[in-house]
Amino acid sequence: MAENSRISFQFISEPTDVNFGGKVHGGIVMKWIDQTAYTCARSWAETYCVTVYVGGIRFLKPVSIGEVIQINAYVIYTGNTSIHIAVDVYSRDIGQKEFEKKTHCVIVFVSVNADGKPIPVKKWEPETEKEMKLAEYARKLTALREQISEEMKPFFEE
Repeated sequence: MAENSRISFQFISEPTDVNFGGKVHGGIVMKWIDQTAYTCARSWAETYCVTVYVGGIRFLKPVSIGEVIQINAYVIYTGNTSIHIAVDVYSRDIGQKEFEKKTHCVIVFVSVNADGKPIPVKKWEPETEKEMKLAEYARKLTALREQISEEMKPFFEE
């Protein structure tokens, strides 16, 4: 795996993260995802990056208060100025050893200069079979986003 293409955060979920059902609020999980993914994108690009798309967020299971959280973010594709980051959220009870996957999504960032204009990023090249499949996954998601955008145009025109 290329240097600076992966990052992992670990911490304990806090009582202030609770929702009305007694679990960690989905918005809190989304904040963790954005922070970890931004750090990964910024490390890869070595420039300021802005979020342009968050998609396919899948909450598989709830996260409980007081669990150890592990968030893994990793580059799965780069365009000319974009960096596609996959994010997996895991948690475990503090007394257990094994983490369980709780959430997954893909976030797209664009590298920008001081004026907010997109600038090129270094190319990420998949090295393993799994990385090649992830890159293909990112390309398919891009095609789906373009199709959805085209279909939604009539709803956003003034």
